[in-house]
Amino acid sequence: MNWPIAQRGFLNYLRLEKSLSANSLEAYSADVAKLQRFAEMSLGGKSPDQISLEDVRAFLGMLHEIGIAPTSQARIISGLKSFYGYLLLEKEIKSDPLELIDTPRVGRHLPDVLSVKEMEDILGAIDLSKPEGTRNRAMLEMLYSCGLRVSELIDVRISCLHAHEGFLRVIGKGNKERLVPIGSTALQWVGYYLEQTRNHQVIKMGQEDYLFLNRRGSKLSRMMVFNIIREQVQKLGIQKQISPHTFRHSFATHLVEAGADLRAVQEMLGHASITTTEIYTHLDRHRLREEVLLFHPRYKGKV
Repeated sequence: MNWPIAQRGFLNYLRLEKSLSANSLEAYSADVAKLQRFAEMSLGGKSPDQISLEDVRAFLGMLHEIGIAPTSQARIISGLKSFYGYLLLEKEIKSDPLELIDTPRVGRHLPDVLSVKEMEDILGAIDLSKPEGTRNRAMLEMLYSCGLRVSELIDVRISCLHAHEGFLRVIGKGNKERLVPIGSTALQWVGYYLEQTRNHQVIKMGQEDYLFLNRRGSKLSRMMVFNIIREQVQKLGIQKQISPHTFRHSFATHLVEAGADLRAVQEMLGHASITTTEIYTHLDRHRLREEVLLFHPRYKGKV
């Protein structure tokens, strides 16, 4: 068994059996490719079924030596565990060389979150005099109103928008569908965008149902959304690491801070496990601690 055949079978398994997205498939492929290169360069060209526990440990040692962060190491190990789990399932190997490998402990990272005022400032600073102004406003309003992933945002279709009911049908990870409430403000800006811009565009064949389009009549890319947000943040001088995912974090954090039920937030975000959503309770407690340190007379000035 060689690496290309094993990897091709693995990716087909993930695509057909697990219904993973193209981005996830690319990430898994990159993880396996790293081990393949190590096997070719340092292990005498061993095939996947010849890799041992000692070989895996040597590979992980190499990752550590070249400065790969624990979070990235954990992701690579997870990808390789899935790869060898597949080979075991297909009876291509008799034992899993990663069975005794533990994932590195990774500290819980609390992402940057925008305050309500910062969010309002970003949305309010969009230049509506530009042709793409109403599109950008509608897009960012929807991103914040619905807590979408950027991949979900660019894939929003007009047929998935149920304006009268106030819901948006979202196709999330693994092609799982969920219904997310969409606020009246976001709907209002979507309406402006349709009337003022999109309905007057020449749209490429096959792109007719996508809501947000570029000037050439095709759906937007993730990088374009990132650049639009970065431009707004730089314009306002906000000193935080802001990306489209920050809008999703802010959506969830603002809901939890206002007392929303965590299960409801989980449903809206499309998290498979409640433990993923629980980070927002940590964010809330983190902010509460900062408030105490800032204003309590015994702690004042010791943040």
